[in-house]
Amino acid sequence: MTAAILDSTTLSATPGQALPRSARLKADTSATHDVLDKRIMASAPFDNQQNYARFLQAQYAFLRDVDALYDHAGLAALLPDLEQRRRYASIAADLRDLDTALPADSATPPFDAQLDLATALGWLYVSEGSKLGAAVLYKLAGKIGLDEHFGARHLAGHPDGRARHWRDFTAVLDSAPLDIAGEARLIDGARAAFMRMHGHVEALGR
Repeated sequence: MTAAILDSTTLSATPGQALPRSARLKADTSATHDVLDKRIMASAPFDNQQNYARFLQAQYAFLRDVDALYDHAGLAALLPDLEQRRRYASIAADLRDLDTALPADSATPPFDAQLDLATALGWLYVSEGSKLGAAVLYKLAGKIGLDEHFGARHLAGHPDGRARHWRDFTAVLDSAPLDIAGEARLIDGARAAFMRMHGHVEALGR
């Protein structure tokens, strides 16, 4: 993404070496990601706090959708720090700072508690990848008077650094034991996550 909410690093392979799964997933979801990126930035979320509050509502709705991933037993077995990665509470606090109502609960949750590991990894890829894009967004939020203490908590970096946190996740993603069907579900899960966020921006980001 140029400056929007979801991003991931670009990985390369040496000649004769296959790209890691995380890089292939980035390529396979780039078109869906780009559509979301453009839609977000079209709403000018950092022109003023009013626009930002609408964007924040869309972000909150997405993070509410994916919050169950951070209790997923299969993902927790791969990522011991999984629970500490969630941002649902911090974005709720950001909305309170701006006296903005929490969006109503969705009538159609994106997945159930029995979500398979491959699909869950696809969704988590989008959620965790958004933290890299948040580095740019955090600076933009500062221009409209927001920071890690007021209104932009969920955009603040991890104490260990965004890049390290992302590398830890992609190392798990790249090594997870997935069969061919699982690889397809991984891609489908990531695309579904991007599309879900797009739907929230359409509904709340006007």
